[in-house]
Order: sequence, then C-alpha cells, then structure tokens
Amino acid sequence: MGERPTLTGGSTPPGTGTQAPPGTSLTGQPRPWRATTRRWVIRAVLPTALALWLLSLRNVDLDRMRDLGLLQVLPVLFWVALALLTLGFCLALSDGRTRFGWFAAYVLGLIAVIHATPTLLYPTLRYSWAWKHLAIVDAMQRHGGEVPNADKLSIYNDWPGFFQLNALFLRATGIESAVGYAAWTPVFANALLLGPLLLMYRAVARDKRLIWGAVWIFYSCSWVGQDYFAPQAFAFLLFVTVIALILRQLPSSALPRPDRRRRGAWPPGLLLLVLVIVAAIVSSHPLTPLMLLSALLVLSLPRRNRRVVLPVLAGAIVLTIAWDMTVARSYIAPHLSSMVESLVQPDSNISSGLATLGTAAPGLALVSWIDRGLSAAVFLLAAIGFVRRPWTRHTGLPLLVLSPMPVLAANAYGGEMIFRAYLFALPAVAFLIAALLLREGTRPWRRMLTVYPVLLAMLGGLFFGYYGKEVVNRFTLQEVAAARYVTENAPPGSPIISLTSGVPGLDMHYEQHRRVLLAQQDVEDKQRLVRDPLETVKGFAYGASAKEPAYIILTRAQAQDLYLTGVLPADTMARLESALPGAEGFTRVYSNRDAVVYRYETPTDRRP
Repeated sequence: MGERPTLTGGSTPPGTGTQAPPGTSLTGQPRPWRATTRRWVIRAVLPTALALWLLSLRNVDLDRMRDLGLLQVLPVLFWVALALLTLGFCLALSDGRTRFGWFAAYVLGLIAVIHATPTLLYPTLRYSWAWKHLAIVDAMQRHGGEVPNADKLSIYNDWPGFFQLNALFLRATGIESAVGYAAWTPVFANALLLGPLLLMYRAVARDKRLIWGAVWIFYSCSWVGQDYFAPQAFAFLLFVTVIALILRQLPSSALPRPDRRRRGAWPPGLLLLVLVIVAAIVSSHPLTPLMLLSALLVLSLPRRNRRVVLPVLAGAIVLTIAWDMTVARSYIAPHLSSMVESLVQPDSNISSGLATLGTAAPGLALVSWIDRGLSAAVFLLAAIGFVRRPWTRHTGLPLLVLSPMPVLAANAYGGEMIFRAYLFALPAVAFLIAALLLREGTRPWRRMLTVYPVLLAMLGGLFFGYYGKEVVNRFTLQEVAAARYVTENAPPGSPIISLTSGVPGLDMHYEQHRRVLLAQQDVEDKQRLVRDPLETVKGFAYGASAKEPAYIILTRAQAQDLYLTGVLPADTMARLESALPGAEGFTRVYSNRDAVVYRYETPTDRRP
C-alpha cells in the first residue's frame, strides 16, 4: 500500500526513521534543550512585542498625516513590534507542542496591534459612516422604531436589526450613547470572529498549525475595513457562524479520521438556531443574505451535502423573500427595475469598484494599487493551494471562494461589491493559502524561514489598505464640536451643507434636516461649483421651499478628502472659505482651529 496522507495532504517523507535532522532525536522531535529554549522564546516574544507596540504609540504626531495616513507617522518601533510578533507566531507554528492558548494569544495580539492602534491614538470615533450609524441608533431609540422623514437614510428603516439591537442594549443598560463602545467595535468584532473562524477550520482539518495559520492569514489580509460600527460587521460575523455550523455537519472526506457524529442531518435544536441566525442576518443587512444564499447554493452542488445544506437554503430563501416583500418593500419596489437592469451588466458591476486614479493624490493611488496587488496575490496563492493540495477540494472551501462571484456579477452595490466579494471569500481563501504554506513534514523551523517573509508581506499590504486613508477617517475634537453646534442650533427644516461626508456627527437628528453633499451632486452642479462656489452654495442653501436658514460647515477632514480623492479640485474649499466672509446673507456663527460654520439667510428673511 502507498503512504498514508498526513492531515494536510502531504506524504510522510522517506527516511525519517533512519537519519535524524540536525538538532533532533531519531524520532524527529527536537532535542529537549532546544525544545525548551524555543518554548521559552515563544512565551517571551509575545509580551515583548506588545510592550514595544504600546511604547511606540506614546508620541505619534497625527497632524503630520498626509497621503499615506498613519503609515507616515507611526514610528519604527511600531514596525519592529509587528515583525517581532509575527516571528513569535512563526516559531509557535514550528513547534508541534505549542498549546491552544499561546496561538490564541498571538492572534489576539495581532488583532490588537491592527485594530486598537487607531482607537488608542484618536481622541474621537474614526470614520464618518460610523458616526452616521450612531445617529441612526439614536433616532430609532428616540422614535421607538421606524424613523419618519428619513429621506435618503430611510433604507435603514427597512433593515433595522443591527440598530434596534443597539437601541435595546442602550435602553437596558442606561447608557446614553453608543459612541463609547463604537470606537472599540473593530477590536471586538474581529475578536468575536475568531470563534466562528476556528469552528470553520476545525470542521475540515485537525492540524492545529494549519488551523491557526489560516486564522492568522485571514486577519493579515482583511484590508477592506468592514469591521467598524456597522450592520456589515455584525452580519458578516453571523454569516461566518452559519457557514461554520454547516461545515461542522457536512460529511467531510478530507479528514483522515472522520467525525462519527456527523450523520449528514441536523439535530432539530441546532437547525432552529441556524435559522434564527439567518433571520438576524436578513433583518440587518441587504447584501449579506444574498451572499449567504449564493454560498448555500454552491455548497449544495455536491450530492453528499444536500441533506445538510438544503434545509438551511430553503429557510434562507423563505426568510429573505418574506422580509423583502414586507418590511423592505418600501425600498425594494422602487429600485426593482434598476436591480433587474444590473443583472445584464456583469462587466460594469465587476469593474465599478476599480475607480480611476487619475485625479487621486499620489499616496491614494499607491494605496489602491497595493490593495489590488494584495487581493490578486491571495487569490493566486489560493489557486495554487487548490492545485497543489488536492485534499482541499473535498472540504467545500473552494466552493466558498467562488460563491460571491454571482452576486458580484449581478449588482455593483454602489461600487463596493468587488470589495465585499473579497471579504466574503477571504475565510476560505485564507485556509487554502495555509494549506499551501504549512504542509506537514520534517524541519518545520526551516519551512518557517520561507513562511515568515510571506506573512510580513501580507501584513504590509494590509496596513496600506487599512491605514492609508486615515487622514480622512480621523476626526479631531474641534470637528466634533463644530458638527455638534450645527445639529444643536439648526432649526428643524434647515438645510445643512458640506463639501463631503467627512464631518463627524452631522447626521444627528437627520430626520429634521436636509443634508446636501456638494461633492455628490451631478456633474453639472459640480462644474458650477468649481466655476462659482459662492453662487452654487446659495442655490443649494435656499431653495424655493426653504423656510429656515441654511448652515454651511467646512472642516479639516473635508479639505483632506478633496485632496486625497480628487472628487473636486483640491482648492475648492479654500476658494469657498475666501468667498464666504462678507458675502451677503452669510454670517460666521462658529469657528475653531479645524472647522468653521456659516449661517445663510436671504436679506428679506433676516430675523431681528
């Protein structure tokens, strides 16, 4: 008979019982003194790396951020700590005796370094969309559910699960606002995701080094940034949980010692739990149910999987259709024709997220190309893993790599679908890469010499994507104060005008005001804004039906947004700032170092 495959699909190297490698005994195990030394090094590297990381954050000058965001201001000590942490993890992988707790500690340390760094450095919540979601939670809490007069934000009334859950938590705990814990959402969301990832990988493999290597690779390549205070982070966590529970039930031919408890059928209680999680996904996010349906559909293609997958697929179809035809009908009905039209435009849907970079700042162009390179590289490595490790084809994970593609071809999702498809494919992609890089055999420490630079390169690409736009994502206390002044003093019905969405908290009480984002207007209006910024602002500030004064807010982050993205000429804000003082009808009502607020009233409607 031939040699029995190892847990990761390799074969036992010949001669391992006759000649031991240097530094090992005849059994192939490290000599006791070397094993002991390595174990103590593994235990010492982790706290040392984390201590260096915290020390590196003491004197970071955030005002020096430009095109490359945090990459330009983080000190060398930060990168030394990251390299040391990665080295310690590679040493842990090379030692077959490393315990579960040390692997978990290293991964949690990586999560802290990546995701807690902005939270520890910034005085306020990062990212404008996180502030918007805070406003939605607040509005739903004040109105006890559906928010009236929500205008463009009415879509959140149709998928309120995430926001209602947070509103319920705030009422139960007596906490006034979610802003305190929202800043830590990236850390906790990724830490919570560790459980479902481990459940998924342990369903198809027994080798702990392969399992934890796949986990590390997932976090090292997850640059998309959909882990902030948002329904997508919540729904993605539930999505991975559902897929992991399904994989645990599937009869896996990849395992050398199959789990006899897998009967290819669901215990009723567990199936009910899965359907409850599916219902939470369906009520919280419009895209994730489609990704789930696509994943379930491809998993049901092998006949041996259908007894497990089809009940969940049927339940997901029923729940999604029922929700879309009832609660979400107000959004689905008017957009149905555009959704149908997008089905016949797969090429434009796929390319919509690959924005042209001709008008962007040089740093953003570099970040975008590195993001694309990292994404292409991980899919290439996964494809090589699929070819070189045939046993992975029986795990169901290659099917999950392909499952987002039909959804990607069917809809552009505002130009973000290609990034979401990458996110939903990444858990399976990470495992295929780990299977390629972490094949079992002798001398694992020597193999780590190759794996270590690969892991460092992945983290380098991640940090470009995750930290490269922080000059826009970061807000100062002065910007928060200016936005609060506007939302607290603008009468109901007042238009609130800004150049971009980069203003923290300006959506608070959004049901009472009309938001105008000048950079998101049609081409003719933007051309008019470039030619004559003052008259264009007047046109948006006081329409025919306006009865209240308009408020115009200009901030540091908006100026950086224009420069970084090129959506408008970089000098647009400076030209507007020079035109507003002394202009008829405009009164400066608030200013600080990073923001200025003007109120506009026509002369005939001036109040005494």
